[in-house]
Amino acid sequence: MRILHLSDTHVERTDAPNRNGVNATDSLRLMLAELRHLRDVDAVVVTGDIANEGDVEAYTAVRELMGAFAQPLDAPVFYTTGNHDEREAFGKVLGSGHPDPERLLETAASERAAVSTVGGYRFVTLDSLVPGEVYGRISAAQLDWLREVLSTPAEHGTVLAFHHPPLGLGLSVTQPVFGLLNPGELASAIRGSDVRVLLTGHFHLQLFGMLEAVPVWVTPGVVNRIDLTTPYGTERAVRGASASLVELGGPASPMFHTFHARDPRAHETVYQLDEERTRAVLEKYGPAALADRDLVDSRKGNGLK
Repeated sequence: MRILHLSDTHVERTDAPNRNGVNATDSLRLMLAELRHLRDVDAVVVTGDIANEGDVEAYTAVRELMGAFAQPLDAPVFYTTGNHDEREAFGKVLGSGHPDPERLLETAASERAAVSTVGGYRFVTLDSLVPGEVYGRISAAQLDWLREVLSTPAEHGTVLAFHHPPLGLGLSVTQPVFGLLNPGELASAIRGSDVRVLLTGHFHLQLFGMLEAVPVWVTPGVVNRIDLTTPYGTERAVRGASASLVELGGPASPMFHTFHARDPRAHETVYQLDEERTRAVLEKYGPAALADRDLVDSRKGNGLK
């Protein structure tokens, strides 16, 4: 099983540069053009922040670009929501996020989760969006549904995909706060199951870790990537579209490979936040549940996002 994994396209309503001077649609076009020689792809997964402001036009543009890329490969494209997405507009264009789902969940909060099978592998997408917030959470309703889905093993196992990573990296102050807030609840739901890999995005950088002995892969963003060489307590985004190839089922499974588009302006700064501005973002968007911890002091040894 070969999965092309993209995330964080952040496409705008119009095909034009965003406020940081980056044309997100062009970043996606460039990334897909760089991948045009890729073969033997069984599925494509796009893990959220598809539209930067939740516009129908942005979802339509991504659907058309991804569809044109995936059609010659005969590979289905699966989408999840991210914190920048808007559920109603997402649903109008992308439906459940699966082209022909076998099972669906739509909660009272309009969260969408779905199941499809490709080559004996079960693909499950969840909805970690918390409207108006940067951090994510997978609701109890989704976790209960997930347990029921996983109660029957798939032929070759399950690929689980959503936006917010259930892990963080101490080099960045923002990640532990703005990732998935309930990784322990997710760990309980997948414990002892046939989940082979968790695919996520959101952090705009490549990152690998484990949750309940399950590999967690964070693919870097398409619109830009985060540069972790900055001083602790600051954040810098740079130009450069990226994507990942995930291989399952081989003797060294799982294997992860990252592609970087050959952008002539790669590594140029898109935006940079000093300690004061980073702290202000944390205080404005960080979850209230973490407000009483030492996470807003970037000079301490713990991290944030």
